Amino acid sequence: MKIFPAIDLRGGKAVRLFQGDYDQMTVYNDDPVGVAQTFCDAGASCLHVVDLDGAKDGELVNFETIASIVKECGMFVEVGGGIRDEERICRYLDAGVGRVILGTVAVTDFDFLCRMVEAYGDKIAVGVDARDGMVAIRGWKEITDVESYAFCQRLRDAGVASVIYTDIAKDGGLGGTNLAAYQRLSQMEGLSVTASGGVSFLSEIAALRTLVSGVILGKALYTGALDLKQAIAVGERGEAI
Repeated sequence: MKIFPAIDLRGGKAVRLFQGDYDQMTVYNDDPVGVAQTFCDAGASCLHVVDLDGAKDGELVNFETIASIVKECGMFVEVGGGIRDEERICRYLDAGVGRVILGTVAVTDFDFLCRMVEAYGDKIAVGVDARDGMVAIRGWKEITDVESYAFCQRLRDAGVASVIYTDIAKDGGLGGTNLAAYQRLSQMEGLSVTASGGVSFLSEIAALRTLVSGVILGKALYTGALDLKQAIAVGERGEAI
């Protein structure tokens, strides 16, 4: 299992939202490249980056910042937020991003998603953001009538290799993640799942080792609730708590 420290970008700054609410945003650092380097220095080999401006407004506002992170830090970087056409996918891949995450467009234009998976294979992942079991899109502002687990199964059947599954109600709350969701998703053979949203305890990371292929850590790192070195030791090397 891989540990993905997260950097959410808005206006070129590293921030965190509470349950996807843009009005409940905390700015943690004005230097996202420096934050990424700190994660790298702590032993992280992977990084999860979200362009919140892109997710909300559909524009790649933070592209240059993300390109700098990729260039300077040398980690495997996956990026989501506002990636809704092939040109943007190519821009990120050309910049050295290891995997792009499609969200809204995977729901609104499934045929496009299938074409991108056929063209780019495992460089395409899908972010499935769920509130009360239903998929949310457009920066978590719109709740669809698409059931999240059924959608994950449809993605797998369409050839999607990786899904980042987030329970929005758990995100940013430091109260723990939705382990039951990942237990259910782990039964879908052939689908690699990354857990995201609310992971706050080493015990959860240990429990997730047998359920998912990756864990995204956000607010728990920024507040000091989790230590990245310890999280990597438990999650990636299987060390005891």
